[in-house]
Amino acid sequence: MTGQPSVSLLDVASYLPGEPIGADYYAQFADSDELRDNVMFRGPSFRHHVGPEESATDMIERAAQGLIDRHGRDVVDNVDILITHAQMPDMPFYGGGGAIAHRLGMRPSWVLDLHNGGCAAFVLALNVARRLIASGEGRTALIAVAQNAAGQVFDQPGVRRKAQAAIPGDGAAVGLVALSDQSPILDVECRTYGEYAGDMTLAIDPARKWWQPGPGEACIGFTETKIAKVLARGNRQVPEVAFAVCDRIGLSSKDIDLLVTNQPNRVFLRNWREALELPESRHLDTYDECGNLFGAGIPVNLDRAISDGRLEAGDVVMMAAFAHAGDFAGAAAVRWGGRG
Repeated sequence: MTGQPSVSLLDVASYLPGEPIGADYYAQFADSDELRDNVMFRGPSFRHHVGPEESATDMIERAAQGLIDRHGRDVVDNVDILITHAQMPDMPFYGGGGAIAHRLGMRPSWVLDLHNGGCAAFVLALNVARRLIASGEGRTALIAVAQNAAGQVFDQPGVRRKAQAAIPGDGAAVGLVALSDQSPILDVECRTYGEYAGDMTLAIDPARKWWQPGPGEACIGFTETKIAKVLARGNRQVPEVAFAVCDRIGLSSKDIDLLVTNQPNRVFLRNWREALELPESRHLDTYDECGNLFGAGIPVNLDRAISDGRLEAGDVVMMAAFAHAGDFAGAAAVRWGGRG
């Protein structure tokens, strides 16, 4: 992006639905599961679940209220580019961009729904937003991410008995990106590993396609072999993309002021900060409070860091994540300038 206009991540705002749900909720349903002792499924103390009638659009609207409260209604009304990602779209045939734009009273020139970004969707959206803005396609972009699978898929009666059910939590967040030098996006690295795209599967008993009617409930098709592969890929990919960004901006990983990653489990969190040679104090960790927030993990945690004073003006925050079974990974560095 050398010679291009400066594009900044000006602010983020988030929303967590309902009251925290404790580990004892899942303990009452626990069934025999050969994967229960796997490091991948050591559950958090708490997580949040989307309400029974709460849509992804509802969640985004509630997250966006934080931006409106801080910056005024115009900051949303005048957005040129809307980029969205929902773990569970409200309708299977199209993304939520149109409904979100209408709900927020926006008339954007660009509406893009990203699905392949998964847990790294916020990084992917930052990359798309900065390139569109730098090329003159608009002055402001809103990134809207919703994770709503915990209270819908993983709380199904048959699924919540499995070890995997206690890990996810629900939440939503929005990010405001604009032509500005306030909090510049220093660099972004996005990598697609298409050879792993088929390694995340749904398991339904009896077997059927996800859209066919039937008695079985869908869950993620984990096996010990698949878990070992995902652990190896995630351990490697997140540091790799973060190091790539560090190299290009001339920053040692040890000098990252705050690392914000997706939050799959405690093992990944520990391994990533050790690989980047960072102490726990410089890696935001809300896993025990929120569980695995999938694509909403980075912006929800970034909002928490800003609100709690963990980021000061001039600090470099590194956002990094991998998606699904390792088919995508991304990292983005921002020099934080404070909430304007």
